[in-house]
Amino acid sequence: MVAESAKSASQPVDLSLAARPNNIEAVPNLLREITKDVDNLATGTEEDRKSVAVKCRDLALALETLRETMTNHCWGQMGIIAAIGFGVDSGLWALMARNGDNPQKVTDLSSSLGMDSKLLSRMMRHVSAMGLLVETGEDGYQPTNYTKALSLPQIGHGYLGVTACTGAAALKFHEYSRKRGWMNPTDSQDTPLMYAYGTDKTVFHWVQDCGYGKHLNDYLSAYKLGRPIWADPSVYPVKERLIDGADASPDAPFLVDIGGNVGYDLERFHGRFPNAPGRLILQDLPMMIHQIKSLDPAIVRMEYDFHTEQPVKGARAYFIHSILHNWPDDVCESILAQAKKAMKPGYSRLLLNENVVPDTGAHWETTGLDMIMLALFSSEERTRTAWYDLIERKSGLKIVKIWSAGKGVESLIEVEKIA
Repeated sequence: MVAESAKSASQPVDLSLAARPNNIEAVPNLLREITKDVDNLATGTEEDRKSVAVKCRDLALALETLRETMTNHCWGQMGIIAAIGFGVDSGLWALMARNGDNPQKVTDLSSSLGMDSKLLSRMMRHVSAMGLLVETGEDGYQPTNYTKALSLPQIGHGYLGVTACTGAAALKFHEYSRKRGWMNPTDSQDTPLMYAYGTDKTVFHWVQDCGYGKHLNDYLSAYKLGRPIWADPSVYPVKERLIDGADASPDAPFLVDIGGNVGYDLERFHGRFPNAPGRLILQDLPMMIHQIKSLDPAIVRMEYDFHTEQPVKGARAYFIHSILHNWPDDVCESILAQAKKAMKPGYSRLLLNENVVPDTGAHWETTGLDMIMLALFSSEERTRTAWYDLIERKSGLKIVKIWSAGKGVESLIEVEKIA
């Protein structure tokens, strides 16, 4: 009796649970909800589509046994990441896209790519088994919209510029945490990525040195693909909040994009507001500015480190997109302090295009990105409370309003300098 009690205490969950469906009782109701919601998709919103997608995921999880869920994570998903990256790097997906929508043989593809047909067969078989490629016969496959999209640098290169060269940070996160007493990491000089790869380099220098800098930039160029941008009228009223009342002289700084990469956001803004007054200024480190191959001549390029004094004073708006989520609070305070010094009270706005995590019901894209920030930067996607703490209590600025762009999409936090 004593032995049985000890066994029960050490393993409170019976192993047989893992062989049963996760939540079979929820299936009938989920099916009813999905059927009803699908009927409304044609006239629904983007939020309605996302809701159906989440419910379909919940349905699959409810039907899976717990062992299948574990195996999917450890075998299926790990394997698919390997196979997709293999196809991107070898040119497989680009070749299949050029060949068209007809069924294609592994032997023909391997011959064109100069690779072992058995290796290619194994890769494509798993991609098909995971539902991302259509099997048409023995060693025959037909492209899908997804595999065709992988031929686009903006999509396919994410698997190399993000996952391939940083994946060990997530896989060894438990080791990193255990050795640091299971504390929430907040030191930008001691990140899980640094631990996993035995380096003292930050993510961006690490990715560059691994040879994937261009791949990361390609991925970032599609960061907002299919999602509303901050300057969309449905998110932020640019004319009323920025253009109206702005200094109209040609040399007046209108919008300064701090850490703006190669100018994606400013080009989108200029496309929407070509007649906005004053100058549009792109700022980033020399290594990034020098990567720019083409940029609208209306945008001024400027080398700048956001930890140093901001050279552009009194701009109508200073814009920072997905920068602060890369850093813990102490580094963010330094970045915000430089912007604050340059702002003109009553005139300048600081626009932070960042996720605001809701207290409940967070979307998986937001929580997923939070896990990436945790593993790569020792940072986080912040809640509303955390943003107020950082911006108002620690940095002495004032949040005017948080403008939401919907679930899983960055909000726009409008900030002013107190006179």
